[in-house]
Amino acid sequence: MQISIELSLYPLAETQYKSEIWAFIKRLRKVEGLDVVTNGMSTQVFGDYDLAVTNVMAEIKHVHSTVGAAVFVCKFISGHHAQPEPES
Repeated sequence: MQISIELSLYPLAETQYKSEIWAFIKRLRKVEGLDVVTNGMSTQVFGDYDLAVTNVMAEIKHVHSTVGAAVFVCKFISGHHAQPEPES
């Protein structure tokens, strides 16, 4: 079973918030079997249900344990709903 997850991370700590967001994204991109797409508003993760959910939740826990206060806005939908690349 496939899943699509859309995430937005809002660190509330007084740290360099952009570096925390990019570190979160880079860790997810290292997971073999996940497709991770970013845009100016969110990060989208596509892949096997168990693989995606397990790794996303582990990364959320990592952020909360290292950064402290952070808000995540998440959407989960079954299936692989990535937008196709526009044709040239």
